[in-house]
Formats: sequence, C-alpha cells, structure tokens
Amino acid sequence: MNLFKKLRGEFIDIIEWLDPSNNTLVYRFERYQNEIKNGAQLTVREGQVAVFVNEGQIADVFTPGMYTLTTQNLPILSTLKGWKYGFDSPFKAEVYFVSTRNITDQKWGTRNPIILNDLRFGMLEIRAFGTYVIRVQNAAVFLKEIVGTDGHFTTEEISEQLRSMIVTQFTDAAGEAKLPIENYASNVNEISKYVQEVTDAEFAKFGLQVPQFLIENVSMPPEVKEEIFELSRLNAIDLDKLAKLKAAKAMEKAAENDSGTAGAGMGMGMGFAMANQMGQTFSGKPTNETTPPPIPNAVYSYYVAIDGQQKGPFATHILKEMVLRNELTRETLVWRKGMENWASAGQLNELSSLFESVPPPIPE
Repeated sequence: MNLFKKLRGEFIDIIEWLDPSNNTLVYRFERYQNEIKNGAQLTVREGQVAVFVNEGQIADVFTPGMYTLTTQNLPILSTLKGWKYGFDSPFKAEVYFVSTRNITDQKWGTRNPIILNDLRFGMLEIRAFGTYVIRVQNAAVFLKEIVGTDGHFTTEEISEQLRSMIVTQFTDAAGEAKLPIENYASNVNEISKYVQEVTDAEFAKFGLQVPQFLIENVSMPPEVKEEIFELSRLNAIDLDKLAKLKAAKAMEKAAENDSGTAGAGMGMGMGFAMANQMGQTFSGKPTNETTPPPIPNAVYSYYVAIDGQQKGPFATHILKEMVLRNELTRETLVWRKGMENWASAGQLNELSSLFESVPPPIPE
C-alpha cells in the first residue's frame, strides 16, 4: 500500500491544506521526500498563505488562489535553484501553510497584582483580565521569528509569550494613565484601544497583528472599593436630608429608652446636635465657632421637647406657667432662634429666673 502511494505520488501532485482545527497557525505540507512536480497544482484557500522554503531559506509566498507551479510563479525559488529555462521534475522544497484568519477568544490576565500610586489612597494593587484576537499579518516573518521548523504550530505554543507581552504593555499603560483608581472601570474602552495600539506595534515584530483587545475587568482591593463606594454615596447625598434623618433616628432611639421624658429629650437633643455637627463638618464650617451672648431683656419664643416631641413655640410667661405645673424642669430641652443646639432650660441665663420661685421637691 505504501508503495502504491509512492508511485501515485510520482505522477500526481496536488498541494493543499484543509484545516479542521481552530487553533492551528502553521501546518507543513508533507510529501514523499518533499518532492514537487513540474506543473503541480497548488490550492491556497481564503484565510491561508502558502510559503515555500528551500534549504531553510524562505522563497516564494502564495496568497489565496489556484496555481500551476512553473518557473513563472516561482521566481525566487527558480533563482535559488538556478533554473534559467525551466526545471526538471521533481524538485525538493518545504511548503508551509500559514493561517491568516482571526484567532479569537485568546485570554490574558495579570498573574500577579500591578502596583499603582493613587493620589488619595497611596500605593495599592490592582488586577485585570480580558481577551484579545490575533492573526498572522506577515507569514514569512512569523515563520522566521517564531515557528522555525515546527511542522504543526498552534496558538498554545505562543499564548504564554503573547500573554506576557500584553500584561507588560497594560502595566505600562496603567502606570502612565495616572487615573483615579475608580476611573479605570469607566475608561476600559479608552485603555483597551491604547493597549491595542501599543501591543499591535510590538506584535508586528513577529509578523502578528492584534485586531482587537478587550479589558473585561479591573479589580482593586476590597477595602479600597468599599471606601470609594462610601465616598461616592456621600457626594451624592443631600446633607440636609441626611442630618434630618440622623436626628429622627436619634429621637426614635431615645423614645425607646426607659428613662422617660428626660431621656427622650436628651436623645432628641443629641440627635439634633449630631446632625448639626455633621452638617458643619461636610460644609466646611468650623465647629468651634463662638456665638454672641443673648441680648438683655430680649423677648424670645422657645420650643420645648416634651415626651420626645417638639412643642411650641412658647413665650416666657407661658414657660413660667409650665414650670408651676412641673411640665418644664431645669433638665427639659429647649431651643429658640439663634441657638445652635438644644440645651437644658436650667443652663440658659434668661430662663434661670423661672425656677427661682419654684420650691424644691418635698423630701420623702
């Protein structure tokens, strides 16, 4: 049977390659002793290039089409062989078919984290991963620089080297971008295009092209991510509403306290104080700002915290009646226009006289 194939090969010479795989980049066409006939038929399909190699030296390159091999379409090989007026059949040459179609879904990723210097968070680590597409742009250069004499060259044999080249270019691009760390996620398209351009230039040295490069994700340490989320929420929050919400929660919590009215009032006062403090902090106003003393003999109307609820406003003579009914004590929280926070009634000079005429509690 082998003898029959040999004899058949002496009379028929058809050179072609049907690629059943999706990862083969180069396939060497095997012939008995590499002998090719004068007038042999060469078929190069779309997405392929055929390269003739003579004694390790690249000769003629054929793009897609059908060819009858003669000295007219083998000019370089004819020169190397010394054919001036034609050649005697058979002759020896290696034929490599190179796939020029896009090889998709190639993975890349940072095996080790990339260290960046952020203006707000300092030195931190990020990771990234994605996909890319490659294709052979210059078959002769690719054979010379990468493949050599490998008769069946696949993407797996070069993927690790390509991945390292891509990670290097991405690391360099991420360092030069100097973006705030949270902006990497919103600029993946811009960074992807930049890395593709730089990587494409590097791959061209090996006869390769990168038609597409994609960054799917850029991740950061969880603690940094949490802090960024918190800052973004604060920037979007209405601080006035936030202060009111905090105060309401403080009042609700104080109302649940077993200490009764005084505890509720104190909780409400603390809630308003906390809300006011937060408002000053985020607005940039100093918290130790002094206020002038009250105007002598000024007439004020006061709000009073009774049973955890705001009552009033009440004029001073009404407050005096409330003192007599024991509805207003020195510990009761009050507030009037001009005060920053709620305060105990007994702490205000203008109200201290209300309690002077009230006898102390009867001893038990």
